[in-house]
Amino acid sequence: MAQCDTAFDSIQEGSGLNLAMSKSKLFPSVLIQMCAIGEETGSLALMLEKAAQLLMADLNQHIAQLTTLLEPLLMVFLGGLIGGMMVALYLPIFNLGQVF
Repeated sequence: MAQCDTAFDSIQEGSGLNLAMSKSKLFPSVLIQMCAIGEETGSLALMLEKAAQLLMADLNQHIAQLTTLLEPLLMVFLGGLIGGMMVALYLPIFNLGQVF
């Protein structure tokens, strides 16, 4: 939160948006570069929209990678859990066979 305040203070002092964002080290470099291009060309709103689309696509790609990694791990975990429950249920039955 303090890094956002630092960027906000820099903007209020008259610094450019890209300079304030680069000082805070909170924003991705792609966003900072696109803000710099938008400030230079005068089309900041368009560049921010394109940056949002680019970052959203990157986020969706990371989410897809994470889900493809988590699905097999979840299956292994559930298999182990069910296997453990089966052993816990059948172990007393097997022990009864040893008593008689």
